[in-house]
Amino acid sequence: MSIDWEEAIARMMRRIENTAQQVGDAYPHWADPESGTWTTTSNGDWTGGYWLGMLWLASRSNGGERFRDLAERGCERLEPRVSADTAFKAATFYYGAGLGSLLTGSHRARTLGLAAARDLKQRYNHHLGLVPLGANAEEGADVGATASSVDSLVVSLLLFWAARTLDDRAMREVAANHTDKVLTVHQREDGSFIQSSSLDPETGKVLRRYTHKGFSENSVWARAQAWGVVCSTISYFSGGGEERWRQAAMNGADWWLAHVPDDCVSYWDFDAPKAPNVERDTAATAFMASALLKLSSIAPTDSKRRQYRSAGERTALALVERYLTPVHKNDSRPAGMLVEGCFNKRGDSRAEDYVSNAELIFGSYYLFEALHLLTGRLRPEEI
Repeated sequence: MSIDWEEAIARMMRRIENTAQQVGDAYPHWADPESGTWTTTSNGDWTGGYWLGMLWLASRSNGGERFRDLAERGCERLEPRVSADTAFKAATFYYGAGLGSLLTGSHRARTLGLAAARDLKQRYNHHLGLVPLGANAEEGADVGATASSVDSLVVSLLLFWAARTLDDRAMREVAANHTDKVLTVHQREDGSFIQSSSLDPETGKVLRRYTHKGFSENSVWARAQAWGVVCSTISYFSGGGEERWRQAAMNGADWWLAHVPDDCVSYWDFDAPKAPNVERDTAATAFMASALLKLSSIAPTDSKRRQYRSAGERTALALVERYLTPVHKNDSRPAGMLVEGCFNKRGDSRAEDYVSNAELIFGSYYLFEALHLLTGRLRPEEI
């Protein structure tokens, strides 16, 4: 496969520069696919950590000191969210703070990330066997106080990192229990993931499983599948190499590869009835590009390693060639935007999330990460 991955990184670095100038002290959330104008959040929401993650990665390039400074300052502004009652803050603090510690040794990022991890550890519910979504979660008011979702696996990433950093066996136990319960509840026998669940508050028994943001209650929402694979993959790396987590990641990846369109870019929901004439989701696809490349280093056989590496390369190539805006005088869009991300099609979603064709900061992060894996700038086990 002949492609200049470094050129793609350079395009995305241009977009990082452009974004930093545009958003100032705010956090990019999603951008208009034509103008590149960002919708931002003032507190980081659950997506702001991905912006800081891009800055932490960019800071390791030549001349990256200014990106580290931006990341340090952005990280500091997240402090008010340390005590927020939401499992999704784990994404904010793993990518926004944990990566700062892992990639640059930032003391400020380490301190803030550990504070958020300690808070989440205290929110672990022994009856449920996991950290519930919380009252301040994005859809917390809709799904209830004893609810879970596959995307809450980001809690595992933050807690496993904190457990290693602190040599905290109790923290690791909470992370492992959370991982096991979320995977047990949300991964079906065929390897697909269902997004949401309601649990009995006394016994932790599953009362209901359903897809909250997809086409139907039983459909496979693309981002749910991607969350399941990427988080179980990182949990394997970060949580001590538990075989059951690697197997969950592989089962999910194999399901994805068996169902994704031939051009490697997923529909927003795999069961959307009007496919192929429906929205794609380049963000979910970018998750998978990174996850497949990481899986290619831990799969148990050479054939599976080659399969995942090839699939990861083809997926990244599809995104770069068709959805990453070019540097071209006849294209008025800012270069380096990963367009056609589908954030949320639900009519009752938060106003700031209701968009089905945009540049999504978390999608851009995962493509940026995948490109770093492809060029060898980043090792799979690093984050």
